[in-house]
Amino acid sequence: MPPRLKAILLLALYLLKTIGRRLFTRHKSGIALFRKHYDADGLPPVTPAERAAMPDFSRCIACGLCDRGEGARIAASGGAYRGVMALVLAGSRSMPDYRAAAYSFSFVTDDVLAEKERICPTQVPFRAIARFVREKATAVGGPLPLPPRIESLPPGVTSPK
Repeated sequence: MPPRLKAILLLALYLLKTIGRRLFTRHKSGIALFRKHYDADGLPPVTPAERAAMPDFSRCIACGLCDRGEGARIAASGGAYRGVMALVLAGSRSMPDYRAAAYSFSFVTDDVLAEKERICPTQVPFRAIARFVREKATAVGGPLPLPPRIESLPPGVTSPK
């Protein structure tokens, strides 16, 4: 059988199979199927409104202005929080890291993020990113907490409440 004819027959067969499956079987909805396959990977579905907001999340140019004054919080976290800029970069680019980013966002309040928004030269919406990251992390199991004790942490460092 010529390869071209074989390819056409295979395509036709799988087209009929797909149509038949859709007509005669009941499948889970698209979102439920998506969640079944991707929740374990830390990839929850995104609503159309969230999708529309996401380009604003990637405006960060990594200038470091938002990290000014964060030294005390960074030190208090024992390395779990590395500053606002690191969170914004992680939160705007890598969805599987949202559980860890949500934990790190717990070291900085929305009031601090609002102040950082005022000084940001590209007007990155820090609070919107934090809210988005927290919601998506919650959708796939919640923030990843720091273990009770890590040897590299200084004595007396505790996780935020």
